Amino acid sequence: RSALGIPASCRLSRAESELRCRAPGGKLCSDRGRCDCGVCICQVTESGKYYGPLCECHDWVCETYDGKICTGWYGEACQYPTTCNLTRKKSNEMCKNSQDIICSGAGTCQCGRCQCANSEENGLVYGKFCECDDRECIDDETGEICTGHGKCYCGNCYCEAGWHGDKCEFQCDITPWEIKKRCTSPDGKICSNRGTCVCGECTCHDVDPTGDWGDIHGDTCECDERNCKAVYDRYSDDFCSGHGQCNCGRCDCKEGWTGKKCEHPHSCPISVEESAKKCEGNSNLPCSGRGRCECGQCTCFPPGDSRVHGKNCECDDRQCENADGDVCGGHGICSCGRCICQDGWFGKLCQHSRKCNMTEEESRSLCESADGILCSGKGSCHCGKCICSPQEWYISGDFCECDDRDCDKHDGLICTGNGVCSCGNCECWEGWNGNACEIWLGREYP
Repeated sequence: RSALGIPASCRLSRAESELRCRAPGGKLCSDRGRCDCGVCICQVTESGKYYGPLCECHDWVCETYDGKICTGWYGEACQYPTTCNLTRKKSNEMCKNSQDIICSGAGTCQCGRCQCANSEENGLVYGKFCECDDRECIDDETGEICTGHGKCYCGNCYCEAGWHGDKCEFQCDITPWEIKKRCTSPDGKICSNRGTCVCGECTCHDVDPTGDWGDIHGDTCECDERNCKAVYDRYSDDFCSGHGQCNCGRCDCKEGWTGKKCEHPHSCPISVEESAKKCEGNSNLPCSGRGRCECGQCTCFPPGDSRVHGKNCECDDRQCENADGDVCGGHGICSCGRCICQDGWFGKLCQHSRKCNMTEEESRSLCESADGILCSGKGSCHCGKCICSPQEWYISGDFCECDDRDCDKHDGLICTGNGVCSCGNCECWEGWNGNACEIWLGREYP
């Protein structure tokens, strides 16, 4: 017996053992016995004192305590009668689990109640239908529950932070931030809300919340092939109405077909106005000015560039890149064109560190423009760098001296949303040209 009062042969922790012995009112063995490796041993001071799995009942004594035997009853707490007024069929029906298996194949049925098979009397098989088998949590090499790095509940290991695996046998050697970064999908959700993140890897769910089977895949579970079917059928291969190929949940239609699921011949059945309205979404422009609208469906420019995405091309992750092409300065992740910075960094592109090793005087001297004004009066100084006012989104430049409203616009968007404004001049992204980056020069879609 250990110092905690638990038998040395017991594989349960003290907390797990007491959890199984605790009665609904919260008392251990109903305050009428002691807990022995998850099993209550009831007090017997006179014939007929206490009985039941949690010592909650009266009228007969426990056979396992002090050598006394209950007449007409048996079991570790005398809970099974030796005579039964139920038919075998009725008894077995009462012992079936949700899969119609008697006592989950891990016990025997006694008068409508399951007697779980615990050959070593360790209490690892339990439950109304013996559905919980904590032997599944025992590591073959160490013999410990969840390798000593987690807790076992009904045959499943729940690992401590920093450990993973079926039996918590693997230690995660990357930081929590790196785990989050690897599992964050393009829309900013962990595993697209369709999977579980373990040590930086997404395990995608096989079944969606409605109960339909889905083909969900991708590094962050961002692809859902069900989106390519008009009516989802687990056993059907009728993707894209038979007129295209499904690519990460989007249909690439064959020539002569169009529509979200290639369901329309090239002659579109809806009006031009209705098509444009479907393509606008929350923007004033079809496809947010970053794509082509065809029969109510957007095709984003440039072709094959995953940085421009969304149903209405509303997400442009190029906005997260600095002049060197680094995403969020290497200190954050991009979610629909906005940087989410890791701890210790801030700024539109996570370019500012919260740590500073210079005095305030040194910092201010680096933030003053030629006219001696700090950050042109349009920002604040942090560690020798100007942080332009976030309320005035159009202010930019090393000294907040530029006004991006001076850049040419098209359809109300600065640089048409296809470039960045650099102190009054549009710098267009690849494939775009014009004073406002309004002209697409790249190749057309096939």
